[in-house]
Amino acid sequence: MTSAAHKNRAAGIDRSSFTLRDLFSEAGAGMLQRPARSALTALGTVLGVGTFVAILGLTSTTSSQIDSRFNALTATEVTVQDAVHDPDGLIGPTFPEDADTRIRRVNGVRAAGVFWTVRDDRASTVRSAPVAEAEGKSIDVVAASPGVLRAAVPTLAEGRLYDDAMARRGRVAVIGEATAAQLGITTLQTHPAVFIGDEPFTVVGIVQDVQRKPDLLLSVVVPRTSAEELWGRPGPAEASMLVATDLGAARQVAEEAPTALRPDHPEYLKAIPPPDPRGLRSGVGSDLSQLFLLLAGICLVIGAVGIANTTLVAVLERTGEIGLRRALGARARHITAQFLAESGTLGALGGLVGTSLGVLTVVGVALARHWTPILHPGTVAAAPLVGLATGILAGLYPAWRASRIEPVEALRR
Repeated sequence: MTSAAHKNRAAGIDRSSFTLRDLFSEAGAGMLQRPARSALTALGTVLGVGTFVAILGLTSTTSSQIDSRFNALTATEVTVQDAVHDPDGLIGPTFPEDADTRIRRVNGVRAAGVFWTVRDDRASTVRSAPVAEAEGKSIDVVAASPGVLRAAVPTLAEGRLYDDAMARRGRVAVIGEATAAQLGITTLQTHPAVFIGDEPFTVVGIVQDVQRKPDLLLSVVVPRTSAEELWGRPGPAEASMLVATDLGAARQVAEEAPTALRPDHPEYLKAIPPPDPRGLRSGVGSDLSQLFLLLAGICLVIGAVGIANTTLVAVLERTGEIGLRRALGARARHITAQFLAESGTLGALGGLVGTSLGVLTVVGVALARHWTPILHPGTVAAAPLVGLATGILAGLYPAWRASRIEPVEALRR
């Protein structure tokens, strides 16, 4: 024990103390001196923490919706293509005549068919009148087996889709609404026909929309058998197969499709399964998180600067009070603790309010969109601590400045 301590003990003077109750009482009194300014100071932290919570919650919620929508459509689609380079056509047609029947034997296949775009000068123009002088339109002609139309999941505006029996009996076609308008076809009641080159095809259906392969809406779709009869088989690597599967069966179907179609040479075909939805989710989630967490960080920095500025102004305004406290026995660490408590309390209150607003934002958006809100409990628990840490860090310099004020100099002002 030092000589000064012995003298104080002998004189009956106790060492100055500053309990936690005193600390928070003084911090609360300091903030309530100017409540409006304190509220505005905490606003930056409220926005930063609220944005932080809302971003993480909305990212998790939207990623879940991406998974469900992806699985509902894209995860049930498989494309089969040529896997060999055969420009001279020595191998022959890659897809057999009964390709649709073969692929339907695979478990999990709902619909499937072979298709290709006709590349023949005799099918280069399409018109809706038999007169040779009528203006022809440059519209793609797609040869497709009936399974392609079923796999595309179309919405019909009028008429029907052709099936195997119709494809065998006569020359029929299905067109999209945009193609029908381009050709001047407004109704099927008059049994309109389109002329591909000089070959007539009766229009049996007009499609309003499709869930897969949207380019069909801008084409004239004719049966595969009719196309082969008129313009020959497709060239090398021109034909493909569209396969619609049950949910969860796409990857298994993709593994079995080449063998089911060409058991003699499965290496001639390449099945393309849908991408992993987890990769899509993580990619989208990462992009969203990086972008908006940067915004949350900016808000927190603004909030920290606001707290630091307000605390520093409070130090300058309360110089006389600080000097009086020092003269009455308060130590430098007591002054430091008081101002750190004030800034930390402001940050913690801003963190609590921001967390509440962030949670309400996630729940509100999810309810409005009929989604299931997903928010990790750890995020909600950590968010107020982020506000507290922001407030303490912002108050370090002003608290240090306050602790360096000498009592004599402060009382002279």
